[in-house]
Amino acid sequence: MSSRQTSALRRVSTLATSTAALLGISYLVREGTGVRTSMGASRGDLAASNSRSPHFDGKAFQNVLPSTTLAPGSAGGLLKGLLTRGSIGKPGTPVPLQTPVWPAQAAELAVTWLGHASALIEIDGKRILADPVWAERVSPSTVVGPQRMHPVPVSLEALPTIDAIIISHDHYDHLDLKTVVALRDQHSAPFLVPIGVGAHLRGWGVPENRVIELDWDGYYQLGDLRVTCTQARHFSGRGLTRNDTLWSSWALIGPQHRVFFGGDTGYTPAFAETGEKYGPFDLTLLPIGAYNALWPDIHLNPEEAVQTHLDVLGDILLPIHWGTFDLALHAWSEPVIRLLAAADANDVSVMIPEPGQRLDLTDPVALEPWWKAV
Repeated sequence: MSSRQTSALRRVSTLATSTAALLGISYLVREGTGVRTSMGASRGDLAASNSRSPHFDGKAFQNVLPSTTLAPGSAGGLLKGLLTRGSIGKPGTPVPLQTPVWPAQAAELAVTWLGHASALIEIDGKRILADPVWAERVSPSTVVGPQRMHPVPVSLEALPTIDAIIISHDHYDHLDLKTVVALRDQHSAPFLVPIGVGAHLRGWGVPENRVIELDWDGYYQLGDLRVTCTQARHFSGRGLTRNDTLWSSWALIGPQHRVFFGGDTGYTPAFAETGEKYGPFDLTLLPIGAYNALWPDIHLNPEEAVQTHLDVLGDILLPIHWGTFDLALHAWSEPVIRLLAAADANDVSVMIPEPGQRLDLTDPVALEPWWKAV
């Protein structure tokens, strides 16, 4: 090879290296910008609304029942579990999906589970979209963080007209930037959120008149449907600080039917008070996954979900918060196996649809145990 050819190769190599470096820097800049936007409102923005709540102590929101997010001295056990669990938390075969078909008019009582905690609830002619997350990862990053284990069963564009969107809290698996922006642009429904979460939405361009922030026992009247923010036992946070925003469950109270949406919560005796005040409920949607003895205060295990269903005076229980994202150490199907055993022991009716399967509870159908094949 001549010296001229060698010199040319060096220039090409240098150019390629420089180009790769610039592309890498560009990617990191874009990712960094996206991460910061996804993290939501600054602490200063959040502070503007926090002081309105008696559940804010001046520094952070508090559960009524003292709670910890991780049991003291359990970090070593958690690390060991993460290192030794293998693929136990993932389905062995693809999760079956259905493509929902919604009628022109919302039903008296129907529900479509869309995976994890996302659901479209039809109650007394209104449609309520709960904790909508269409993200591939529940993380501020697009390249790291828990990844979806099955596709979303329907596109955001295919959703019918929505009357209201309820959010339980600001964790990434319940509040997603891109999903919020799409709903902002494609729908006109108000976002009903616990106090503080509205700052995230306003920062993402949701108009002020579509952001309704509520404290526990606060409500919003949607025609003849009352949507009430109810107590939960959890925590919040999208960045380095925690509990800058409130968390909640929701009671949907119509003229004929009532639905309880648990969102994400640990067990609390306050659910019995919710049942007395707002129940009985024709349908409860309760979280059953991502539990562990290392964090018993902030996530229901399946047996506690059954107890919560009984406490709030529920009729039919539909489990959520399982099967879509691997967020704990238990096996993929363990939550439903334990749930059914506890429900059978307590004579509780359970319905477990495939993601995307619409259930009309005024005309119920027999459901196959589809998770057994997965």
